[in-house]
Parts: sequence; C-alpha cells; structure tokens
Amino acid sequence: MLAKYFDINENGCSIRCKLYCTEPHAVRRVIVFCHGFGGHKDNHAAETFAARAVSKRKGTAVVVFDWPCHGGDARKNLLIEDCDTYLTTVIGYVRERFGTDEIYAYGTSFGGHLLLRYLATHGNPFRKVALRCPAIDMLTTLLGVIATEEEKATLAAGKPVLVGFDRKVRIGPQFVNALKEVDLREIPFFDYADDILIMHGTADEIVPFEDSAQFADDNVIEFVPIEGADHRFHDPKKMDVAIALIIDFFGL
Repeated sequence: MLAKYFDINENGCSIRCKLYCTEPHAVRRVIVFCHGFGGHKDNHAAETFAARAVSKRKGTAVVVFDWPCHGGDARKNLLIEDCDTYLTTVIGYVRERFGTDEIYAYGTSFGGHLLLRYLATHGNPFRKVALRCPAIDMLTTLLGVIATEEEKATLAAGKPVLVGFDRKVRIGPQFVNALKEVDLREIPFFDYADDILIMHGTADEIVPFEDSAQFADDNVIEFVPIEGADHRFHDPKKMDVAIALIIDFFGL
C-alpha cells in the first residue's frame, strides 16, 4: 500500500492530506476519512482502516485530511464554517482528480458530527457513510468532557482558549455558538438513513453510547453496539470488528 502526502490549495484553503492506495492512476472509488477532535491525518486508526480497505478491493483509495487547526493545518482558530469549506473542497478535489462519483465517508467522533452537519446542509454526496462513536451532541461533549473549568471560564469571558487531550485545539466563543445553533437531534435524517451506519462502543468514556443509540433509533439508521469498546477503540480486536462492518457496509 502506498501512502502519499499532498495539499489541496483551493477555495482559499491549504488542506494537508494523505492518500492511501495501491496505484494512484487506477483509483475508481475513494473513502474520505474524517478524524476526530484533536486528531490528524496520520492517526493510527485511519492507517489501520486504509490497509484493510485498500487491499479488499482493487481500485480503492482512502483520503485523510487535517481539519482546520488540526495536524499540520495553519489556521489559528477552529471555526465550523471552515470545517464545512474543507470537506466541500476535499469532496470536489477527489471527484475531479480521480474522475469518480463513487465516494464514501468514514467519520469518527467530531468527524462524525461534521459529516452529519454536512448532510443536513448540503445533502448527501456519498454512496455510504459510516460513523464510529459520532459526537451527536458535540456541545455537551466539548463543555462537559473535553474542556476544563478554567477553559470554560475563559470561553465564557469571550476569549479563545486551547482545549483538548493529547493535542490542543484553539477555539473561541464563535465555535461554541455555532454548536449551539445546530442540534443534530432536531434534524430528520430519514432521507439518508439507508446509506448510514453507526457503530458505538458500549464503554465509551467521551461520547455517550446512549446518544448514538437514540439518534439512530429516531432516524431508523442501522446501529451496531460494539460491546466493551472505549471511545478510541484501543482494543485491536474491537477495532477489527468495526473495520469489518464498515467494509461490508461499503460493499468492498
């Protein structure tokens, strides 16, 4: 499997990306991988998934990119509208570069939240969408789990602050207000339900398992609980289960 870095310099963006495939000139379908809050394009989960997906069916590629303010991205403050622009730009680039409309999406945590927001705003450009531990209520996850009391006080005072676990991301009140403005639980996703798969670990310590289960039930979306899996699926066997489910759902 080849792993190649590249940048997309379009729409006022400079998006750092990573391509996994066997032969760049023979790509016929692309899976866009959307990492979580504080993640980056070199994360191990993306590489593990790509190794399986690329080898499963000839002509398959996986593209991972850094969200704004993540990884090698140069932006200073994380904004929801920039995330939307990045995803729009990546989709357009993939479609044009590889000459294909066979595009899939795989999002984890915050990446899953952003994918659902994208569908609600733009419709669904993907053949299938797989979500692992999606942050349905990202606002509560941010303020109730990720941010410390001191960081929340800084935000409440109208100032930007670095938040996160292993890797910090700079956010401000504008980011928090954007999360307040859109509640995914109040938006119907029935039109896309057949093309979405949600998996969630029953031992998730960051994003409540019950949020995904309820969201899937409300929208008649296929939901698979992964018994004992934590938020990051540290157990390789549980990650293998999730990858197998996604590959089967995508029809690779």
